[in-house]
Amino acid sequence: MALNLDGKKAVVEEVAAIAAKAHSAIAAEYRGMTVTELTELRKTARETGVYLRVVKNTLARRAVTGTEFECMQAGLVGPLLLAFAMEDPGCAARLIGNFAKDHDKLIPKVVAIGGQVYGPSELSRLSSLPTRDQAISLLMSAMKAPIEKFVRTLAEPHAKLVRTVAAIKEQKQAA
Repeated sequence: MALNLDGKKAVVEEVAAIAAKAHSAIAAEYRGMTVTELTELRKTARETGVYLRVVKNTLARRAVTGTEFECMQAGLVGPLLLAFAMEDPGCAARLIGNFAKDHDKLIPKVVAIGGQVYGPSELSRLSSLPTRDQAISLLMSAMKAPIEKFVRTLAEPHAKLVRTVAAIKEQKQAA
């Protein structure tokens, strides 16, 4: 179904609003995928906090103009779907990467994060980024480690004294 001018403006505004809030973007070619496969991909995207949209390339170029994803305009060629990571930078890459393993028709073409465009080879690096909760957990464990070590160091002389007294007690009882 062809879009009229108002419909095209609405699509551009919607994608531009999402692109302004997104952490990263992936453009992937979906040529040859069935409707069932695309529906499955969309369902998984909704569950993982990824905005997934099939947009005409001219509309996508206009939508990303003025955002940090403007750098990916040159790579928007062919039948592409755009995946914007809304939760954490790696969620779109994980979605596209995991889905592409099982469906060889989905081919990542462009990866963009932080105003830089990368090739499809960087998809695995982006997907290996920790989620927000994992990053907080790593940070908290790094902050907690010195304190734990300090407490263990403070408790060690007392524990050593108790072990020494227990050893002397056992020696005297054995004798």
